[in-house]
Amino acid sequence: MGALKYLIIHCTATPQGREVSSGELRKWHTDPVSKGGRGWSQVGYTDMFHLDGRVERLVRNNEDMTVDAFEATNGASGYNDKSRHIVYVGGLDKDAKTTKDTRTPAQLESLERYVKDFHSRFHLVRIIGHNEISSKACPSFDVQQWLKEIGINQ
Repeated sequence: MGALKYLIIHCTATPQGREVSSGELRKWHTDPVSKGGRGWSQVGYTDMFHLDGRVERLVRNNEDMTVDAFEATNGASGYNDKSRHIVYVGGLDKDAKTTKDTRTPAQLESLERYVKDFHSRFHLVRIIGHNEISSKACPSFDVQQWLKEIGINQ
């Protein structure tokens, strides 16, 4: 499909402390619109960061610089053929309305480890938040500021 240009970080836009299963996320994305889904052929993200820090692979990926058709996910319209999308569970305050950086300590640790490893292998790929290419609050934190805090300068 295309050369890998972006790693895009997302949130599930779920309330703080509410776990989301991969099956639930898949239903949100791939169920028909008539059943409350988005009707997509593929889930939106390659990897999912659970509240306990566990990283779950949602879509097979051969870990190279090409986004193959079987790897493409539906994270951001216009970017899917050149991006890898990852998601952490959370992003909303307990009221389920207000955006909030709800990353748990375990999620922070696993996300930092993942992003640093990714950046060391694919240093030309730009790491961004979904909100940098869309008018959404997702991922509910400033990715560029966070990257600086963890020692990644792009």
